[in-house]
Amino acid sequence: MKIGIVGTRTLGGVCAMAAGSRGRAREIGLHKGTRRTAEAAASARVETRVLSTGTFLDTMRFRVHLGQYFGFDPAHVDAQVIGDHGTSQVFLWSSARAGGVPLNVLLEKRGETLKALREKVEQDVRYANITIIEGHGASQYGIGIISARIAEMILRDERAIVPIGSYQQEFGVTLSLPSVVGRGGVTAILPPQLSDDERQALYQSASNLKAALDRVKDKH
Repeated sequence: MKIGIVGTRTLGGVCAMAAGSRGRAREIGLHKGTRRTAEAAASARVETRVLSTGTFLDTMRFRVHLGQYFGFDPAHVDAQVIGDHGTSQVFLWSSARAGGVPLNVLLEKRGETLKALREKVEQDVRYANITIIEGHGASQYGIGIISARIAEMILRDERAIVPIGSYQQEFGVTLSLPSVVGRGGVTAILPPQLSDDERQALYQSASNLKAALDRVKDKH
């Protein structure tokens, strides 16, 4: 299989390294990113296979932090982050589970409350990028391996379910929701059950994205 990566600088190089190390491509092409390439992706019709890494990396970080807190393997933690890849992303605490057990049940058994855990974990996940950059000056490795993983899902037609960014007509912007990803790109959206607070936060996340998009349009 052949993978084409647009962008030849640090991030593009890390994506190529991640894809190569996983042995999923017989050929990897690095192509210089141009304004024309970016504009083509931005103006593509929503029916095409255009997607973003969205909150996939944030979700992995969320699960790792929860696994560390409870002493579980993160692979057995089911918890998601949706919305935008930014500080208004939405953590789905109401549906978060470990081994099928709701987190609030696990916390009750420990005599603890969700509030303290929530504040710490959300802070750590939201600002993980800054923490990593402060540690060694760059944060491209996480997004590199996530990009390689998405390429695997598409190339192998895995139909994996992950929170990934695609255009959401209901919100009028591209944001992340649990999605089926395979050879056709995002082939289905699986809207999660949300608490009232989570639903309100998701609409606020979409509003923030719209405001950012409007600012970009005003400059052009």
